[in-house]
Amino acid sequence: MFFWSLVLIAVGIFSSFIYGRSRIKLNSKKQGTKSKSLPNYYAQYVLMWCLFPALIVYFSWAIFQEQIIQNIVISNFEFIEGAAYNEGLLLAEIRNVANNPSFADGKSIEIINAASHYSSLRQISQISFYLSIIIIMLLGALYASRKLKPEFHAQHTIERYIQYILIFCSSVAIFTTIGIVFSLIFESLRFFAEVSIFEFLFSTEWYPFIPIREGQTAAEGSFGAVPIFAGTFLVMLVAMCVAAPLGLLTAIYLAEYASQRVRKIVKPLLEILAGIPTIVYGFFAFVSVAPFVKAFGQSIGIDASPTSALAAGMVMGVMIIPFISSLSDDVINSVPQSLREGSFGIGANKAETIKKVILPAALPGIVGAFLLAISRAIGETMIVVVAAGTAPNLTGNPFENVTTVTVQIVVALIGDQEFDNPRTLSAFALGLVLFVITLFLNIIALQIVKRYRERYE
Repeated sequence: MFFWSLVLIAVGIFSSFIYGRSRIKLNSKKQGTKSKSLPNYYAQYVLMWCLFPALIVYFSWAIFQEQIIQNIVISNFEFIEGAAYNEGLLLAEIRNVANNPSFADGKSIEIINAASHYSSLRQISQISFYLSIIIIMLLGALYASRKLKPEFHAQHTIERYIQYILIFCSSVAIFTTIGIVFSLIFESLRFFAEVSIFEFLFSTEWYPFIPIREGQTAAEGSFGAVPIFAGTFLVMLVAMCVAAPLGLLTAIYLAEYASQRVRKIVKPLLEILAGIPTIVYGFFAFVSVAPFVKAFGQSIGIDASPTSALAAGMVMGVMIIPFISSLSDDVINSVPQSLREGSFGIGANKAETIKKVILPAALPGIVGAFLLAISRAIGETMIVVVAAGTAPNLTGNPFENVTTVTVQIVVALIGDQEFDNPRTLSAFALGLVLFVITLFLNIIALQIVKRYRERYE
Protein backbone atom coordinates (compact mmCIF):
# COMPACT_ATOMS: atom_id res chain seq x y z
CA MET A 1 0.00 0.00 0.00
CA PHE A 2 2.47 2.59 1.09
CA PHE A 3 4.93 1.66 -1.67
CA TRP A 4 2.38 2.50 -4.32
CA SER A 5 1.48 5.65 -2.43
CA LEU A 6 5.12 6.74 -2.71
CA VAL A 7 4.95 6.01 -6.43
CA LEU A 8 1.76 8.10 -6.59
CA ILE A 9 3.47 10.98 -4.77
CA ALA A 10 6.50 10.74 -7.09
CA VAL A 11 4.24 10.91 -10.15
CA GLY A 12 2.36 13.81 -8.58
CA ILE A 13 5.43 15.93 -7.85
CA PHE A 14 6.84 15.24 -11.34
CA SER A 15 3.54 16.29 -12.89
CA SER A 16 3.36 19.37 -10.66
CA PHE A 17 6.85 20.42 -11.72
CA ILE A 18 6.00 20.11 -15.41
CA TYR A 19 2.68 21.90 -14.80
CA GLY A 20 4.36 24.78 -12.97
CA ARG A 21 6.90 25.36 -15.78
CA SER A 22 4.31 25.25 -18.53
CA ARG A 23 1.81 27.42 -16.61
CA ILE A 24 4.23 30.29 -15.90
CA LYS A 25 5.44 30.26 -19.51
CA LEU A 26 1.83 30.43 -20.71
CA ASN A 27 0.92 33.26 -18.31
CA SER A 28 4.04 35.24 -19.25
CA LYS A 29 3.21 34.82 -22.94
CA LYS A 30 -0.40 35.93 -22.39
CA GLN A 31 0.58 39.05 -20.45
CA GLY A 32 3.54 39.79 -22.70
CA THR A 33 5.85 40.36 -19.74
CA LYS A 34 8.94 38.60 -18.49
CA SER A 35 8.65 36.69 -15.23
CA LYS A 36 10.55 37.91 -12.17
CA SER A 37 12.15 34.48 -11.66
CA LEU A 38 13.26 31.55 -13.77
CA PRO A 39 10.56 29.01 -14.72
CA ASN A 40 12.15 26.33 -12.54
CA TYR A 41 11.45 28.37 -9.40
CA TYR A 42 7.75 28.56 -10.22
CA ALA A 43 7.78 24.82 -10.88
CA GLN A 44 9.49 24.21 -7.52
CA TYR A 45 6.87 26.37 -5.82
CA VAL A 46 4.07 24.19 -7.18
CA LEU A 47 6.06 21.06 -6.33
CA MET A 48 6.44 22.08 -2.69
CA TRP A 49 2.74 22.79 -2.29
CA CYS A 50 2.00 19.32 -3.67
CA LEU A 51 4.77 17.46 -1.86
CA PHE A 52 4.65 18.63 1.75
CA PRO A 53 0.88 18.29 2.34
CA ALA A 54 1.02 14.85 0.70
CA LEU A 55 3.91 13.79 2.96
CA ILE A 56 2.02 15.00 6.04
CA VAL A 57 -0.97 12.86 5.03
CA TYR A 58 1.30 9.93 4.21
CA PHE A 59 3.11 9.85 7.56
CA SER A 60 -0.05 10.59 9.55
CA TRP A 61 -1.84 7.72 7.85
CA ALA A 62 1.13 5.39 8.30
CA ILE A 63 1.35 6.17 12.03
CA PHE A 64 -2.31 6.16 13.03
CA GLN A 65 -4.07 3.93 10.51
CA GLU A 66 -3.42 0.56 12.15
CA GLN A 67 -4.23 1.79 15.66
CA ILE A 68 -7.54 3.32 14.54
CA ILE A 69 -8.56 0.14 12.69
CA GLN A 70 -7.67 -2.02 15.68
CA ASN A 71 -9.67 0.17 18.05
CA ILE A 72 -12.72 -0.02 15.75
CA VAL A 73 -12.43 -3.81 15.45
CA ILE A 74 -12.07 -4.31 19.21
CA SER A 75 -14.92 -1.94 20.00
CA ASN A 76 -17.22 -3.91 17.66
CA PHE A 77 -15.99 -7.35 18.73
CA GLU A 78 -18.64 -9.56 20.17
CA PHE A 79 -17.09 -10.94 23.34
CA ILE A 80 -18.33 -14.33 24.58
CA GLU A 81 -19.74 -14.10 28.06
CA GLY A 82 -17.42 -15.48 30.70
CA ALA A 83 -14.47 -15.79 28.29
CA ALA A 84 -11.20 -14.07 29.14
CA TYR A 85 -9.35 -12.33 26.34
CA ASN A 86 -5.94 -10.75 26.09
CA GLU A 87 -6.34 -7.79 23.75
CA GLY A 88 -2.88 -8.15 22.19
CA LEU A 89 -3.30 -11.87 21.53
CA LEU A 90 -6.82 -11.31 20.24
CA LEU A 91 -5.67 -8.68 17.74
CA ALA A 92 -2.82 -10.92 16.60
CA GLU A 93 -5.25 -13.76 16.01
CA ILE A 94 -7.63 -11.50 14.08
CA ARG A 95 -4.80 -10.20 11.89
CA ASN A 96 -3.56 -13.73 11.18
CA VAL A 97 -7.01 -14.85 10.04
CA ALA A 98 -7.46 -11.68 7.97
CA ASN A 99 -4.09 -12.05 6.24
CA ASN A 100 -4.37 -15.80 5.70
CA PRO A 101 -7.90 -17.27 5.47
CA SER A 102 -6.51 -20.79 5.97
CA PHE A 103 -5.95 -19.88 9.65
CA ALA A 104 -9.73 -19.59 10.06
CA ASP A 105 -10.13 -23.37 10.50
CA GLY A 106 -11.21 -24.10 14.04
CA LYS A 107 -11.66 -20.44 14.97
CA SER A 108 -14.81 -19.10 16.53
CA ILE A 109 -17.38 -17.26 14.44
CA GLU A 110 -16.60 -14.08 16.42
CA ILE A 111 -12.94 -14.21 15.35
CA ILE A 112 -13.88 -14.87 11.72
CA ASN A 113 -16.37 -11.97 11.68
CA ALA A 114 -13.82 -9.67 13.31
CA ALA A 115 -11.21 -10.69 10.73
CA SER A 116 -13.66 -9.94 7.92
CA HIS A 117 -14.41 -6.57 9.49
CA TYR A 118 -10.69 -5.91 9.82
CA SER A 119 -10.07 -6.73 6.13
CA SER A 120 -12.92 -4.49 4.97
CA LEU A 121 -11.65 -1.60 7.08
CA ARG A 122 -8.18 -2.07 5.61
CA GLN A 123 -9.60 -1.91 2.07
CA ILE A 124 -11.65 1.18 2.88
CA SER A 125 -8.59 2.78 4.49
CA GLN A 126 -6.46 1.99 1.46
CA ILE A 127 -8.92 3.54 -0.98
CA SER A 128 -9.41 6.55 1.27
CA PHE A 129 -5.68 6.95 1.59
CA TYR A 130 -5.10 7.07 -2.17
CA LEU A 131 -8.00 9.46 -2.67
CA SER A 132 -6.74 11.70 0.12
CA ILE A 133 -3.28 11.85 -1.44
CA ILE A 134 -4.69 12.75 -4.85
CA ILE A 135 -7.09 15.37 -3.45
CA ILE A 136 -4.43 16.96 -1.25
CA MET A 137 -1.97 17.20 -4.12
CA LEU A 138 -4.61 18.64 -6.45
CA LEU A 139 -5.62 21.23 -3.87
CA GLY A 140 -1.97 22.14 -3.32
CA ALA A 141 -1.40 22.52 -7.06
CA LEU A 142 -4.59 24.59 -7.38
CA TYR A 143 -3.51 26.92 -4.58
CA ALA A 144 0.00 27.30 -5.97
CA SER A 145 -1.25 27.93 -9.51
CA ARG A 146 -3.01 31.09 -8.31
CA LYS A 147 0.44 32.55 -7.57
CA LEU A 148 1.92 31.69 -10.95
CA LYS A 149 2.04 35.21 -12.30
CA PRO A 150 5.01 36.98 -13.91
CA GLU A 151 5.16 39.60 -11.12
CA PHE A 152 5.43 36.91 -8.41
CA HIS A 153 8.99 36.52 -7.02
CA ALA A 154 9.07 32.72 -6.86
CA GLN A 155 12.81 32.58 -6.21
CA HIS A 156 12.54 34.59 -2.99
CA THR A 157 9.66 32.43 -1.80
CA ILE A 158 11.52 29.18 -2.55
CA GLU A 159 14.63 30.42 -0.76
CA ARG A 160 12.53 31.35 2.26
CA TYR A 161 10.88 27.90 2.28
CA ILE A 162 14.29 26.24 2.06
CA GLN A 163 15.47 28.37 4.98
CA TYR A 164 12.48 27.20 7.04
CA ILE A 165 13.26 23.57 6.15
CA LEU A 166 16.90 23.97 7.17
CA ILE A 167 15.89 25.61 10.46
CA PHE A 168 13.47 22.76 11.13
CA CYS A 169 16.11 20.11 10.41
CA SER A 170 18.63 21.90 12.62
CA SER A 171 16.08 22.15 15.41
CA VAL A 172 15.30 18.45 15.17
CA ALA A 173 19.02 17.62 15.43
CA ILE A 174 19.52 19.97 18.38
CA PHE A 175 16.48 18.81 20.32
CA THR A 176 17.31 15.17 19.60
CA THR A 177 20.77 15.69 21.09
CA ILE A 178 19.29 17.48 24.10
CA GLY A 179 16.78 14.67 24.55
CA ILE A 180 19.49 12.01 24.46
CA VAL A 181 21.62 13.90 27.01
CA PHE A 182 18.71 14.49 29.39
CA SER A 183 17.57 10.85 29.13
CA LEU A 184 21.10 9.72 30.01
CA ILE A 185 21.26 12.12 32.94
CA PHE A 186 17.78 11.23 34.26
CA GLU A 187 18.27 7.46 34.12
CA SER A 188 21.82 7.75 35.47
CA LEU A 189 20.54 9.70 38.49
CA ARG A 190 18.13 6.83 39.15
CA PHE A 191 21.08 4.44 39.03
CA PHE A 192 23.24 6.56 41.32
CA ALA A 193 20.37 6.77 43.79
CA GLU A 194 20.85 3.02 44.35
CA VAL A 195 24.58 2.66 43.67
CA SER A 196 27.23 5.01 45.01
CA ILE A 197 28.87 7.11 42.30
CA PHE A 198 32.23 6.57 43.99
CA GLU A 199 31.78 2.80 43.81
CA PHE A 200 30.87 3.09 40.15
CA LEU A 201 33.82 5.30 39.20
CA PHE A 202 36.56 3.89 41.42
CA SER A 203 35.69 0.30 42.28
CA THR A 204 37.42 -2.47 40.34
CA GLU A 205 34.72 -5.15 40.59
CA TRP A 206 31.93 -5.39 38.04
CA TYR A 207 29.36 -8.03 38.88
CA PRO A 208 25.90 -6.67 38.02
CA PHE A 209 24.04 -9.98 38.32
CA ILE A 210 21.43 -9.16 40.93
CA PRO A 211 17.90 -10.58 41.28
CA ILE A 212 15.64 -8.83 38.79
CA ARG A 213 12.49 -10.93 39.19
CA GLU A 214 10.62 -12.35 42.08
CA GLY A 215 11.88 -15.79 43.00
CA GLN A 216 15.33 -15.33 41.47
CA THR A 217 18.41 -15.63 43.63
CA ALA A 218 21.77 -14.04 43.01
CA ALA A 219 24.60 -12.43 44.90
CA GLU A 220 24.49 -8.72 45.62
CA GLY A 221 25.69 -6.89 42.55
CA SER A 222 28.90 -4.91 42.30
CA PHE A 223 29.14 -1.99 39.86
CA GLY A 224 32.76 -0.91 39.69
CA ALA A 225 33.26 0.35 36.12
CA VAL A 226 37.05 0.74 36.18
CA PRO A 227 37.74 -2.62 34.41
CA ILE A 228 35.20 -1.78 31.70
CA PHE A 229 36.66 1.60 30.86
CA ALA A 230 40.17 0.20 31.11
CA GLY A 231 39.26 -2.49 28.58
CA THR A 232 37.63 0.10 26.32
CA PHE A 233 40.70 2.29 26.19
CA LEU A 234 43.04 -0.69 25.83
CA VAL A 235 41.21 -1.95 22.75
CA MET A 236 40.96 1.60 21.39
CA LEU A 237 44.70 2.15 21.94
CA VAL A 238 45.60 -1.04 20.09
CA ALA A 239 43.25 -0.10 17.25
CA MET A 240 44.72 3.40 16.92
CA CYS A 241 48.26 2.03 17.00
CA VAL A 242 47.32 0.05 13.90
CA ALA A 243 45.06 2.54 12.13
CA ALA A 244 46.78 5.88 12.82
CA PRO A 245 50.15 5.25 11.14
CA LEU A 246 48.74 3.09 8.34
CA GLY A 247 45.87 5.47 7.62
CA LEU A 248 47.95 8.65 7.72
CA LEU A 249 50.83 7.25 5.68
CA THR A 250 48.37 5.86 3.14
CA ALA A 251 46.74 9.29 2.87
CA ILE A 252 50.13 10.97 2.36
CA TYR A 253 51.06 8.46 -0.34
CA LEU A 254 47.75 8.83 -2.19
CA ALA A 255 47.78 12.63 -2.00
CA GLU A 256 51.45 13.38 -2.69
CA TYR A 257 53.14 10.42 -4.37
CA ALA A 258 50.60 8.20 -6.13
CA SER A 259 49.65 8.77 -9.74
CA GLN A 260 46.04 9.41 -10.65
CA ARG A 261 45.73 5.88 -12.04
CA VAL A 262 46.97 4.29 -8.81
CA ARG A 263 44.83 6.65 -6.73
CA LYS A 264 41.66 5.71 -8.62
CA ILE A 265 42.31 2.03 -7.88
CA VAL A 266 43.68 2.10 -4.33
CA LYS A 267 41.29 4.58 -2.70
CA PRO A 268 38.06 2.71 -3.58
CA LEU A 269 39.67 -0.55 -2.47
CA LEU A 270 40.49 1.00 0.89
CA GLU A 271 37.01 2.40 1.31
CA ILE A 272 35.54 -1.05 0.75
CA LEU A 273 36.83 -1.86 4.25
CA ALA A 274 34.35 0.64 5.69
CA GLY A 275 31.45 -1.18 4.05
CA ILE A 276 32.16 -4.63 5.48
CA PRO A 277 29.75 -5.52 8.33
CA THR A 278 31.42 -5.47 11.72
CA ILE A 279 30.22 -8.99 12.53
CA VAL A 280 32.32 -10.20 9.59
CA TYR A 281 35.32 -8.46 11.11
CA GLY A 282 34.47 -10.12 14.41
CA PHE A 283 34.39 -13.63 12.95
CA PHE A 284 37.61 -12.92 11.06
CA ALA A 285 39.25 -11.82 14.31
CA PHE A 286 37.98 -14.89 16.16
CA VAL A 287 38.80 -17.45 13.47
CA SER A 288 42.08 -16.09 12.08
CA VAL A 289 43.62 -13.30 14.14
CA ALA A 290 42.93 -14.61 17.66
CA PRO A 291 44.59 -18.02 17.06
CA PHE A 292 47.57 -16.23 15.51
CA VAL A 293 47.86 -13.90 18.52
CA LYS A 294 47.61 -16.85 20.90
CA ALA A 295 50.27 -18.79 19.01
CA PHE A 296 52.53 -15.74 18.84
CA GLY A 297 52.14 -15.11 22.56
CA GLN A 298 53.01 -18.71 23.38
CA SER A 299 56.05 -18.56 21.12
CA ILE A 300 57.51 -15.69 23.15
CA GLY A 301 56.54 -17.22 26.49
CA ILE A 302 53.26 -15.35 27.14
CA ASP A 303 50.13 -17.23 28.15
CA ALA A 304 47.78 -15.56 25.69
CA SER A 305 44.02 -15.91 25.99
CA PRO A 306 42.01 -17.40 23.09
CA THR A 307 40.16 -14.06 23.02
CA SER A 308 42.25 -10.97 23.61
CA ALA A 309 42.31 -7.21 23.40
CA LEU A 310 45.17 -7.44 20.90
CA ALA A 311 43.17 -9.52 18.41
CA ALA A 312 40.10 -7.30 18.69
CA GLY A 313 42.17 -4.12 18.52
CA MET A 314 44.17 -5.20 15.47
CA VAL A 315 41.06 -6.07 13.48
CA MET A 316 39.29 -2.91 14.67
CA GLY A 317 42.32 -0.92 13.54
CA VAL A 318 42.04 -2.40 10.06
CA MET A 319 38.34 -1.52 10.06
CA ILE A 320 38.90 2.17 10.87
CA ILE A 321 41.81 2.71 8.47
CA PRO A 322 39.42 4.11 5.79
CA PHE A 323 38.10 6.72 8.25
CA ILE A 324 41.60 8.11 8.72
CA SER A 325 43.00 7.61 5.22
CA SER A 326 40.02 8.95 3.29
CA LEU A 327 39.44 12.04 5.43
CA SER A 328 43.15 12.80 5.76
CA ASP A 329 43.60 12.39 2.01
CA ASP A 330 40.83 14.91 1.32
CA VAL A 331 42.28 17.35 3.85
CA ILE A 332 45.81 17.08 2.43
CA ASN A 333 44.51 17.62 -1.11
CA SER A 334 42.69 20.74 0.08
CA VAL A 335 45.98 22.41 1.12
CA PRO A 336 46.64 25.20 -1.42
CA GLN A 337 49.14 24.35 -4.10
CA SER A 338 50.81 27.72 -3.53
CA LEU A 339 52.14 26.47 -0.17
CA ARG A 340 53.83 23.54 -1.89
CA GLU A 341 55.29 25.73 -4.62
CA GLY A 342 56.53 28.24 -2.05
CA SER A 343 58.28 25.47 -0.11
CA PHE A 344 59.91 24.09 -3.26
CA GLY A 345 60.92 27.61 -4.20
CA ILE A 346 63.05 28.06 -1.07
CA GLY A 347 64.84 24.76 -1.67
CA ALA A 348 62.86 22.23 0.37
CA ASN A 349 62.46 18.73 -0.99
CA LYS A 350 59.17 16.79 -1.08
CA ALA A 351 59.63 15.07 2.30
CA GLU A 352 60.49 18.36 4.00
CA THR A 353 57.53 20.05 2.36
CA ILE A 354 55.17 17.36 3.63
CA LYS A 355 56.64 17.49 7.13
CA LYS A 356 57.07 21.25 7.54
CA VAL A 357 54.24 22.68 5.44
CA ILE A 358 51.49 20.28 4.37
CA LEU A 359 50.95 18.34 7.60
CA PRO A 360 50.82 21.47 9.82
CA ALA A 361 48.40 23.12 7.39
CA ALA A 362 46.21 20.00 7.31
CA LEU A 363 46.46 19.33 11.04
CA PRO A 364 42.90 20.37 12.00
CA GLY A 365 41.39 17.98 9.47
CA ILE A 366 43.78 15.19 10.41
CA VAL A 367 42.91 15.63 14.09
CA GLY A 368 39.24 15.49 13.13
CA ALA A 369 39.86 12.23 11.23
CA PHE A 370 41.63 10.78 14.26
CA LEU A 371 38.78 11.82 16.56
CA LEU A 372 36.25 10.20 14.23
CA ALA A 373 38.31 7.02 14.22
CA ILE A 374 38.60 7.06 18.03
CA SER A 375 34.84 7.53 18.37
CA ARG A 376 34.27 4.67 15.94
CA ALA A 377 36.64 2.44 17.90
CA ILE A 378 35.05 3.30 21.26
CA GLY A 379 31.57 2.64 19.92
CA GLU A 380 32.34 -0.71 18.30
CA THR A 381 30.56 -3.70 19.83
CA MET A 382 30.49 -6.83 17.66
CA ILE A 383 34.24 -7.18 17.13
CA VAL A 384 34.84 -6.95 20.88
CA VAL A 385 32.04 -9.40 21.71
CA VAL A 386 33.41 -12.06 19.36
CA ALA A 387 37.16 -11.49 19.64
CA ALA A 388 37.74 -10.02 23.11
CA GLY A 389 34.97 -11.50 25.25
CA THR A 390 32.41 -10.10 27.69
CA ALA A 391 34.16 -10.67 31.02
CA PRO A 392 35.45 -7.51 32.78
CA ASN A 393 39.18 -7.70 33.40
CA LEU A 394 41.38 -4.92 34.80
CA THR A 395 44.62 -5.44 32.94
CA GLY A 396 47.10 -3.67 30.76
CA ASN A 397 48.15 -6.89 29.02
CA PRO A 398 46.74 -6.89 25.46
CA PHE A 399 47.07 -10.70 25.33
CA GLU A 400 44.27 -11.09 27.91
CA ASN A 401 40.53 -10.92 27.33
CA VAL A 402 38.72 -7.68 28.18
CA THR A 403 35.34 -6.09 27.66
CA THR A 404 34.21 -2.60 26.68
CA VAL A 405 31.52 -0.12 27.60
CA THR A 406 29.34 -0.80 24.57
CA VAL A 407 29.44 -4.54 25.16
CA GLN A 408 28.32 -4.13 28.76
CA ILE A 409 25.54 -1.77 27.69
CA VAL A 410 24.24 -4.47 25.35
CA VAL A 411 24.56 -7.12 28.07
CA ALA A 412 22.66 -4.91 30.53
CA LEU A 413 19.80 -4.22 28.12
CA ILE A 414 19.50 -7.62 26.46
CA GLY A 415 16.49 -9.78 27.15
CA ASP A 416 13.27 -8.97 29.00
CA GLN A 417 14.51 -6.31 31.41
CA GLU A 418 12.70 -3.83 33.62
CA PHE A 419 14.00 -0.29 34.05
CA ASP A 420 13.72 -0.32 37.81
CA ASN A 421 16.87 -2.18 38.87
CA PRO A 422 20.53 -1.19 38.98
CA ARG A 423 21.60 -3.83 36.45
CA THR A 424 19.52 -2.29 33.66
CA LEU A 425 20.09 1.31 34.73
CA SER A 426 23.85 0.76 34.73
CA ALA A 427 23.74 0.92 30.92
CA PHE A 428 22.72 4.59 31.10
CA ALA A 429 25.43 5.36 33.67
CA LEU A 430 28.04 3.76 31.42
CA GLY A 431 26.74 5.73 28.46
CA LEU A 432 26.81 9.00 30.41
CA VAL A 433 30.39 8.55 31.58
CA LEU A 434 31.48 7.58 28.07
CA PHE A 435 29.72 10.69 26.72
CA VAL A 436 31.54 12.92 29.21
CA ILE A 437 34.91 11.33 28.42
CA THR A 438 34.39 11.73 24.67
CA LEU A 439 33.32 15.35 25.14
CA PHE A 440 36.40 16.02 27.25
CA LEU A 441 38.68 14.48 24.61
CA ASN A 442 37.05 16.61 21.91
CA ILE A 443 37.59 19.78 23.95
CA ILE A 444 41.27 18.93 24.46
CA ALA A 445 41.69 18.18 20.75
CA LEU A 446 40.09 21.49 19.79
CA GLN A 447 42.42 23.37 22.09
CA ILE A 448 45.45 21.60 20.60
CA VAL A 449 44.28 22.44 17.09
CA LYS A 450 43.70 26.07 18.07
CA ARG A 451 47.19 26.48 19.49
CA TYR A 452 48.78 24.74 16.52
CA ARG A 453 46.87 26.97 14.11
CA GLU A 454 48.01 30.08 15.90
CA ARG A 455 51.59 28.86 15.63
CA TYR A 456 51.57 28.18 11.89
CA GLU A 457 49.23 30.88 10.59
